[in-house]
Amino acid sequence: MVENKQVILKNYVDGIPKETDMEVKLGETIKLTAPKGSSCFLVKNLYLSCDPYMRGRMRDFHGSYISPFVPGQRIEGFGVARVIDSDDANYKPGDIICGITGWEEYSLLRNSDNLQLRKIQLDEDIPLSYHLGLLGMAGFTAYAGFNEICCPKKGDSVFVSAASGAVGQLVGQLAKLHGCYVVGSAGSKQKVDLLKNELGFDEAFNYKEEADLDAALKRYFPEGINIYFDNVGGSMLDAALLNMKVRGRIALCGMVSLQSLSSSSQGINNLYNAIPKRIRLEGFLQSDYLHIFPQFLENFKGYYKEGKIVYIEDMSEGLELAPAALVGLFSGKNIGKQVVRVAEE
Repeated sequence: MVENKQVILKNYVDGIPKETDMEVKLGETIKLTAPKGSSCFLVKNLYLSCDPYMRGRMRDFHGSYISPFVPGQRIEGFGVARVIDSDDANYKPGDIICGITGWEEYSLLRNSDNLQLRKIQLDEDIPLSYHLGLLGMAGFTAYAGFNEICCPKKGDSVFVSAASGAVGQLVGQLAKLHGCYVVGSAGSKQKVDLLKNELGFDEAFNYKEEADLDAALKRYFPEGINIYFDNVGGSMLDAALLNMKVRGRIALCGMVSLQSLSSSSQGINNLYNAIPKRIRLEGFLQSDYLHIFPQFLENFKGYYKEGKIVYIEDMSEGLELAPAALVGLFSGKNIGKQVVRVAEE
């Protein structure tokens, strides 16, 4: 019997979440066994993924592709965990799995609950936590969005916002592998240096130092942009619309700049440009493309082992720091993929 420490959502949140919207507390005492006849399996959570989409689940909004969290209950997200006990013949004690799990020390999971569960084959060359980023939802979002929505061609001019984040850093490196010219935006000198010196971007700029984003994009793309991979929305998307080439492609991946997801006074003023320039704008979810996940895994494992891509991770230690780690995404505190280590492997 153990007391199960959990991260609880206290109340629904409309704007940018704060640490005080969550609390870490001891939950109910649980047995470290999977109930017989339940078809469930019990896991010890090792790593948890902090992702911007989780903010949407903190709202009192039931019309989305995924249900909201319940105030007073623990939140959930992608994680890496070790099976402790199992009433499911497909999962054995000692198995390492990745999928949606609770933000807590131990979780009881059922494979039929649409948790995107998969077993991880251990590889001494790839840290387990990378299955939440490089080989997880972030990596797959980059892979599916860039290849399926952006349809890159050699020589294309590519712009990536939030380029040092979990998804952006991989989009930029994929674009370079396709022979594209790549520019990224980020929110600090340290991140700009990272993009140019470690991640292989051709150019990068600090958007906080640019009084005129349209002028900044014209400086780096004097002939226009073929592909914009948008992670932020807002004024950056508006400026990109002024600088797209004819038949440009915009992948709408995230809107992290918006103060509120429910109502915003910040509209898009330059959408008219999509008509004469025949721009394709498309939002997407990585879960739409799960049929190509095996292809993604094989390719990205190869790229990483061959040194063709690198991956930057930002690790917080302990479940107690999970609320701060998640909230930090929305002020750019993280450098790379934000992960929380709950327990030693």
